[in-house]
Amino acid sequence: MGIEKRAEVLFWSIAFPGFGQFLNKKYVKGIFFIILEFTINVQARLNFAIMPSFYGKGELANASVDYQWIMFYPCVYLFSMYDAYRDAGGEAIRYAFIPFVTSAYFGTVGIIYSNSITIFNHILGVIWSPILLHLSGYVVGLLIRKLVMLIISRKQVHSQ
Repeated sequence: MGIEKRAEVLFWSIAFPGFGQFLNKKYVKGIFFIILEFTINVQARLNFAIMPSFYGKGELANASVDYQWIMFYPCVYLFSMYDAYRDAGGEAIRYAFIPFVTSAYFGTVGIIYSNSITIFNHILGVIWSPILLHLSGYVVGLLIRKLVMLIISRKQVHSQ
């Protein structure tokens, strides 16, 4: 499968965990991720935080969620994306998992610090902090992947 298929399943997984698995015809995994996403979303009260976040009320968004549940969200979300990507041909790309993993870590850190990350004296809150850190985590992961690939290629050249 080509880059277009990987992009398609990745974007559908961003829209909703499990949809990428359906496109890959991995229906059991797709149902599992949808149930998992729904369970975490409801238990964390994530949807209650979205509206205040979009209106710049990060404190209200933070007060709306259950942190014991929302801490699971970044890892489940990113793993669902990676799983769909891998099944669409991403397994052939060496160390493709690194940006997904670092993005999940950074997103979790975004949740942990959602009470203190501000822009123009506004708390970003539990929605925007993880999103911004997800994106930066992905970029850091791409750089780490590039570094790992460079180190491995140099070792292979020196061992010959």
